[in-house]
Amino acid sequence: MTHFLVLIADLGLIVAAGGITTIIFKKIKQPLVLGYIIAGLLVGPHFKFIPTVSDNANITIWAEIGVIFLLFSLGLEFSFKKLVKVGGSSSITALVEIIGMCVIGYFAGKLMGWKTMDSIFLGAVLSVSSTTIIIRAFDELGVKHKKFANLVFGALIVEDLAAILIMVLLTTVAVSQQFAGADMLISILKLSFFLILWFLGGIFIIPTFLKLTKKLMNDEMLLVVSLALCLVMVILAVKVGFSPALGAFIMGSILAETTQAEKIEHLTKSVKDLFGAIFFVSVGMLIDPSILIAYWKPILIITGITIVGKLITTGGGALLSGQPLKTSVQTGLSLTQIGEVSFIIATLGLSLKVTSEFLYPITVAVSAITTFTTPYLIKYSENFYGFLSKILPQKWLDAISRYSSSTEGITTLSDWKVLLRSYIINTITHSVIIIAVVVLASRYLHPFIIKNITNGTNGVIISVIIAFLIMSPFLWALSIRRIEKTAYSHLWLNKKYTRGPLIAIEVFRIALGIFFVGFLMYEFFDTWIAASIALALIIAVMVIFSRKLQSFYERMENRFFYNLNAREAAKKQPEILPWDTHLLELTVAPESKLVGQTLVELSVREKYGINIAMIERGKIMIPTPKRDERLYPNDKVLVIGTDDQLASVKHLFEGDHTEIDEETTFPKQDMSLQKIVINSKSPVFGQTIRDSGIREKTQGLVVGIERDGQRILNPDSDLVFENEDIVWIVGNNKRIPELLK
Repeated sequence: MTHFLVLIADLGLIVAAGGITTIIFKKIKQPLVLGYIIAGLLVGPHFKFIPTVSDNANITIWAEIGVIFLLFSLGLEFSFKKLVKVGGSSSITALVEIIGMCVIGYFAGKLMGWKTMDSIFLGAVLSVSSTTIIIRAFDELGVKHKKFANLVFGALIVEDLAAILIMVLLTTVAVSQQFAGADMLISILKLSFFLILWFLGGIFIIPTFLKLTKKLMNDEMLLVVSLALCLVMVILAVKVGFSPALGAFIMGSILAETTQAEKIEHLTKSVKDLFGAIFFVSVGMLIDPSILIAYWKPILIITGITIVGKLITTGGGALLSGQPLKTSVQTGLSLTQIGEVSFIIATLGLSLKVTSEFLYPITVAVSAITTFTTPYLIKYSENFYGFLSKILPQKWLDAISRYSSSTEGITTLSDWKVLLRSYIINTITHSVIIIAVVVLASRYLHPFIIKNITNGTNGVIISVIIAFLIMSPFLWALSIRRIEKTAYSHLWLNKKYTRGPLIAIEVFRIALGIFFVGFLMYEFFDTWIAASIALALIIAVMVIFSRKLQSFYERMENRFFYNLNAREAAKKQPEILPWDTHLLELTVAPESKLVGQTLVELSVREKYGINIAMIERGKIMIPTPKRDERLYPNDKVLVIGTDDQLASVKHLFEGDHTEIDEETTFPKQDMSLQKIVINSKSPVFGQTIRDSGIREKTQGLVVGIERDGQRILNPDSDLVFENEDIVWIVGNNKRIPELLK
């Protein structure tokens, strides 16, 4: 009971300190994370003027619990689906930054005379930016609508997954105390195996479970179930040799794919905030001020390296991915900080006892400084771009512009690329599932049958039969199922010399299936004679019941993809954007001056250069609204424009007191971006955009015109169509060609 009272007293002190600093830092408009750290510093064991915790071990306990819920919430925001859709630009940007900062951090540590492990962990600490700080800064500065923000968020998603991989690799290196290639490869393969297995199983089971129990669950039950799933995955991760944080992250990312992800995120926000505050206060408690004083020079050096290094690596990565110079500079200056994930990496070094005590407080100090600098760097990023534009040679600027333009084209995948990519994904996923079934059958199913049903040969036979029945649909999909039939037929019929490789691939698939069946037999039988007999019987069964296996597998596959895509099924966004524009959904606030006015009265195209592509009024969708259409309170208006144009009109919709949460959803509509070339015989030749009747007759919206090598974005309604005008129109993809052909 005494220990319990001490634990409660320490928790009360931590929460009280966090609560007081929250109020103060909220008042002075500074990041709350920094306030929590300072609170921990004040109530920590190094300050004698203020009451401190009674048992230092409690700090570690609360910090570990805080990490679990922080990573769980991070997983809820992550989503593997987002990672797949993040795009090449964000992926390249993030990878260049991570690799570049790991290298820079390592050599910076070595130049300062640090030990090898300290230098390695320093590189890892500097390689990851802070999602929390960036989101907060974007909200405060009102730049979430700008184009570079999407690139930044995509890079952060890639960084989140990379951070998990980095922590696993660092653990391996710390345990072995050397760069053992084989050990690191095994760790990567092991991590990949469990990530794939957990993702596939989680997506198949958990969304289905939540859907079946949806009517039975209120908010309280959903919260309890979500946290229970998180803790179960934490236990599973620990059982297979990974950190609890990894398990929490994985479960969060699985729940992020469900239709109730937003609701779960909302319900768990209070839990995350509480334990997040506890974690950051605990971080502050571990800081020794004397170390900060002693290492003020390395702190300043590392801070400079962080800002300059991240600007160069992130900006360079964005340029390499084909982004314009302006976007690259803005992205680079947005990611010039370290934060919560860096704390976790630094804590990992301390818990493994492989890093020096000074690395942790240095990490916190650098994070605090970069937290202060980040908003200012983002705010003045456009000014810095203007400065670069003036000092850089014109040849360089022209070369960057040409390179950026050349990457805008759509890359067409060849039949071979499509086929090989599908075969690789098919082989990896089903191999993982089959291996998992065999391992689970040998380690858990067989002992259970021996203990509770029967032992000896009968127990072995029953275990093998059950394991084979479970893995047989996946064996069929691995070895027999035809994948990408269109691409396969093109290669088979059109190019005779490709038939040899295709046959070789099919033989490899069948051989791999036989290998896995042999693997199952090897786990249970002592003699190869028994294994051979079982193998022959199994192959015969697969051939006989091939159609039933196909039907059963297809039902499972359809269920998996339904669960995977359910959340985004109604949010698919068509491609209707030319050049450097993008979509923004704004809500008309009740106090907005736009309420009750028609579009012709507003003249937003003429005044601000934007187009209104759609109005969502409740369940009513009004695509390409007419001139006499009025705006009403709470209308969701989808507008098209550049960053500056959207920023100039945003306040009109929001009114004076309403804070709008930007949405990116777009309902399915029969709309597309089409390019029409005007000639002297065109029905609209010599007419203005308004008089041509494009909007009324085709539900079309002129969003751009190319004339004599110049681009006119969202042209004025009085503009006259001329010969050889290239007109970009958003509208009905069937009616536009009929009018303008």
